[in-house]
Amino acid sequence: MNEKIALLQKYIDEAEYAVFFGGAGVSTESGVPDFRSKDGLYNNRDVRFEKYAPEYLLSHSCLVKEPKVFFEFYRQKMDARKVEPNAAHLFLAELERKGKLKAVVTQNIDGLHQKAGSKNVYEIHGSTARNYCMKCGKIYPADFIFDFPGDIPKCSCGGTVRCDVTLYEELLPDEAVERSVAAIKKADLLIIGGTSLTVYPAASYVRFFRGKHLVIINKDHIPYDLNPETDLEINAPIGKVFSALRA
Repeated sequence: MNEKIALLQKYIDEAEYAVFFGGAGVSTESGVPDFRSKDGLYNNRDVRFEKYAPEYLLSHSCLVKEPKVFFEFYRQKMDARKVEPNAAHLFLAELERKGKLKAVVTQNIDGLHQKAGSKNVYEIHGSTARNYCMKCGKIYPADFIFDFPGDIPKCSCGGTVRCDVTLYEELLPDEAVERSVAAIKKADLLIIGGTSLTVYPAASYVRFFRGKHLVIINKDHIPYDLNPETDLEINAPIGKVFSALRA
C-alpha cells in the first residue's frame, strides 16, 4: 500500500491538468448511503416502499404518476443538508485551490464537493441543493421541498416543485456532460474514485481519457474489462488514501 500511495503522490506532483471522476463511495464516508450495497438505499427501504421497484422510487414516472410517494421517499432518503464533507472532499478542494486539480466530475447529488470548497464541479446527475418548478421554471432553494408543509411541494404558480436531480428515465444534463467530457479529454491525470464504473452512461465518459496516468481508488477491485488502461489501482477507502497524501 505504501508503494502505491507513493506512486499516486508522484503522479499528482507531476500532473499539470488533473481531473477527478467520483461516485457514491466518495460520500459514504460522510454517512451518505449509496444505492446498491447491502447498507444502501435500495436495501434499507421503509416497509411502505417495499412494494415498489427501487429504481421506480427515484424515477420520472414515479414523480409524475405518484408524486406523493416520490416526495415521501425523497424527503426520507435524500436529505443531505446536514451532512459534512470528509477527507476526500477536502483534499480535492485543496488540490483545486493550489491549481493542480482542474475539475471534479461527480455522479453524486449531495453537493459535498462544493461544501468542501471545490468550485469547478460538474454534477452529471444533478443536485439536491437545487429545485425548480416544473411549470414555470422558478428556482427554489434546497430547503423548499424538505420544509414544504404539504405532501407535494407547489410553486406560487401552482406547478409542482421538483429537485434538480437526474431521475431514472431522464437524460443527463447536456452542459454538465459536455464540460465533463472536455475536462477528461484535456487531463494528463485522471483519478477515478468511489465508483465501480457500472452506472451508465456516466461511466463511459472515462473512455475519453487520453492522458498519461489513469488511477482508480475503490474499496473493491474493478474487473479488467472496465479499466484496461489503468496505471494504478488502490483498493481502499478513498478518504484513507487521500489522508496519506499531500495536496
